[in-house]
Amino acid sequence: MSRRTRFVDLRPLRTSPPFRALWIGASLGSLGQQIATVAVLAQVWELTGSPLWTGAIGLAAAGPAIVLGVAGGALADAMDRRSLVRATTAVQLLAALALVGQAAAGNRSVVLLLALVGASSGANALGAPARRTFPVRLLPSDQLAAGLALQGMAFQVSMLAGPALAGLVLAQWRFPAAYGLQACAVLISLAVLFRLPPMPPLSPTAAGAGNGGGAARLRRPERGGWLYILRRPTLWGAFATDLSATLLAMPISLFPLINEIRFDGDPRTLGLFLSAVAVGGITAGLFSGTVTRLRRAGAVQLTAALVWGLALAGFGLAGPLWLALGCLAVAGGADTISVVTRGALVQLETPDAYRGRVSSVEHVIGMAGPEVGNFRGGLVASLTSAPVALVTGGLAGAVGVGVVALTNRPLRTYTLPDPEPQTGPAAVPGPAPAPASDAAAPTAAAGEADRAG
Repeated sequence: MSRRTRFVDLRPLRTSPPFRALWIGASLGSLGQQIATVAVLAQVWELTGSPLWTGAIGLAAAGPAIVLGVAGGALADAMDRRSLVRATTAVQLLAALALVGQAAAGNRSVVLLLALVGASSGANALGAPARRTFPVRLLPSDQLAAGLALQGMAFQVSMLAGPALAGLVLAQWRFPAAYGLQACAVLISLAVLFRLPPMPPLSPTAAGAGNGGGAARLRRPERGGWLYILRRPTLWGAFATDLSATLLAMPISLFPLINEIRFDGDPRTLGLFLSAVAVGGITAGLFSGTVTRLRRAGAVQLTAALVWGLALAGFGLAGPLWLALGCLAVAGGADTISVVTRGALVQLETPDAYRGRVSSVEHVIGMAGPEVGNFRGGLVASLTSAPVALVTGGLAGAVGVGVVALTNRPLRTYTLPDPEPQTGPAAVPGPAPAPASDAAAPTAAAGEADRAG
């Protein structure tokens, strides 16, 4: 394996200008979201001083994500996906401006604050299934995992820089300035969406027509999109893996309490917790050239999810700050590997006519799982303690992943398909080939295992 192969694969940024624009906008949007996450966490803690209320932030975001994420999947398979994402991003901008307004007005109602968090989460969820289908339409299949790795690394960089920047802004200019930065980031993210080509869903009969024809009118989506997941063991197995890891082991809501009881409530330490997760994710992203070329992708996702749970259990037991940050860094690296692997496989496995609905399930699990997991952590900590909530959650998550690995052989033995031959350069590559028939019996030896997300 060459030295270039081991490190981050930059081909998607070089070969696809639309993907490059998407990546820039998504990166800035992630930075703004991380700043807002810290601001909301700090504002709720300042208003209530309760780990139950900080856990309720996740619940406020999860409810709209579940309901509107499912609706967004159906819309993504029935209209131009670019138009849908533009509209939902505009609503996110309005929610961000409302957060600025409530902070500037000196809001003391935690319910109002959580309602605005829910509105932003709902708008994001409505557009997320469509947004998730963009890379597979803009990149050839052999660059898809690399493109998702670049997106993942940008997200981790935002997790590293965002909390630190949020801490500085909150200390100097308080909450209005922090929410204002988020609004600016969302505005730029909305602007770059106009650099993307139209992306109507492709029915099986229209798949050969390319990506043009971006009318925003609704059409009837292909039947069977929701049941498709149940017919693919690797799809539901990969989703179950992610759900086990996040629902049972998510630690974010416990950070303020752990910081209070172990590190004297220093706000700089609170930012370091999130930054440590990001450092691990960035490190994994820098070596994504190796990860995205591993053929046994199912085993990679399962192993990464198992490491995530065990690392968070270690965080719950860690006393010294350096050990706590080290455990969080390991967890962040494992999370990046798991997310990149799952994201590439779910897009390659799913025909374009179903991608919106399948991606909506991926988004609901990826969004609601962590948020409900944060509520679970806050609830358990309010009944016991933060260390107990972290250790039991991390171990339970590891056990859940182990059960999926033992019972789902197609996921455990899944092997990446060979990339399709490239006959010539294409400005906007067509969709990845549809997966094999549902009746096919996947085997590791033949390399035809059902693909997972």
